Amino acid sequence: MMIRRNLKEIQQMVHGKGLVENLWDEVIIGVSIDTRKILPEQLFIPIKGETFDGHDFIDDAIRNGAKATLWNEGKPMPNIDIPFIVVSDTLLALQNLAREYVNQLQVKIIGITGSNGKTSTKDILYDILKMKYRTHKTSGNYNNELGVPLTVLSMDEETEIAVIEMGMSGLGEISLLCTIAKPDIAIITNSTDVHINDLGSVENILRAKMEIAEGLKESGLLIHYGDSELLKKAVEGLERKIIKQSFGEMEDNRYVVKLISTGDDGVYFRVMEEESNVYHLPMLGKHQMYNGTAAIAVARYLQISANEIQRAMFELSVTGMRNEIVHADGFDILNDTYKSNPTSMRAALETLYSLNHYTQKILILGDMYGTGDNEIQNHLRIGEEIDPFQVDYIFTLGFLGEYFAKGAAINFNQDKIITCRSKEELFNGLKQVIQKESIILVKGSRIVKLEEVVEKLLTLHIE
Repeated sequence: MMIRRNLKEIQQMVHGKGLVENLWDEVIIGVSIDTRKILPEQLFIPIKGETFDGHDFIDDAIRNGAKATLWNEGKPMPNIDIPFIVVSDTLLALQNLAREYVNQLQVKIIGITGSNGKTSTKDILYDILKMKYRTHKTSGNYNNELGVPLTVLSMDEETEIAVIEMGMSGLGEISLLCTIAKPDIAIITNSTDVHINDLGSVENILRAKMEIAEGLKESGLLIHYGDSELLKKAVEGLERKIIKQSFGEMEDNRYVVKLISTGDDGVYFRVMEEESNVYHLPMLGKHQMYNGTAAIAVARYLQISANEIQRAMFELSVTGMRNEIVHADGFDILNDTYKSNPTSMRAALETLYSLNHYTQKILILGDMYGTGDNEIQNHLRIGEEIDPFQVDYIFTLGFLGEYFAKGAAINFNQDKIITCRSKEELFNGLKQVIQKESIILVKGSRIVKLEEVVEKLLTLHIE
């Protein structure tokens, strides 16, 4: 169940006006900003974007079952047959509604931010916590000024813990999200140069990530990656009465993690705290042990035993398009098409190298966006780092992708590197070289839409 309130309560929560008194007792169940997905009895909240205005689709919302709507006071009053509440700004009203809803519930908020690993950490932690608590989590990547309020408003009233992903593209955004869903526990998975296009420097990125620590409730718990000197110093400099715990491979961390092995059945690792325990995550890549350890740290704080954590990890379910093996007809695809930056690219390559039973390993690499003024150098450097003893062919796509190829040319024969101008050219070239029992790593930023390549590959049959 999601938010359920009468319209008088809704009007108060959004600081609205204009609702006719005889409609006060009408009840809405849930909210939606998308007329294509709205359900009967829901409150429609029309949002104005850069290229669209939700107010223009009010008739669609009503046709699809909207019970009531908010309405921006700057718009002409609507001639509609459902109740409407007038607000100064519908986005602010959505955020106010979510903020008030959280305040009315007895729910513990866990906020997760970081340059990489937010979604995996969220999924792992959710699967652990749901064994003991009524738990809710961010759906997909609903982690911004719209997504976090919608996540909150989709919670059941009896929810005990909400695991909420908090993303950002600029300073002040995480601070805002923390006013909507103020965390009792916060996780900073890491802080790298992923958002350097938006923020200009690694220091500004760190400042943005640290907003979650500033937004943490008094005496709350902050879990952070302790092997980063920059992040470590920033946390040590906090003058707040909060609990600080770190994780990482260095011995001075509260939770010390050591890799045991990694392969196509996932990653095995040991975590040292008061005692030493071995964990297995059915997720690909060494980097997942850090995400797992962050989740373990929170779970242990919430009195969940190591045995319970181990059992939950065995039954893990994760969000798609992130480092997952997809079985095609005669070969496998390592699908990592959600986003790409130097840190996640290196992690994906390490994962590919750890998979040893394939006859052939192929890379399909698309542009890494958002890496700042050094984007060409970043692509060249990744290309230079690709191990010629671990990879048979490299296919690149896009303008920046060509610099992967130029970097790789230092260590690879030219006939092993294929630069492509289109997905069709890439697919046709791949068909010429792929063998049975190959594995193909497909990796690129979301904007390149390499998931379309994955879909095309799934139609291929290799004898």
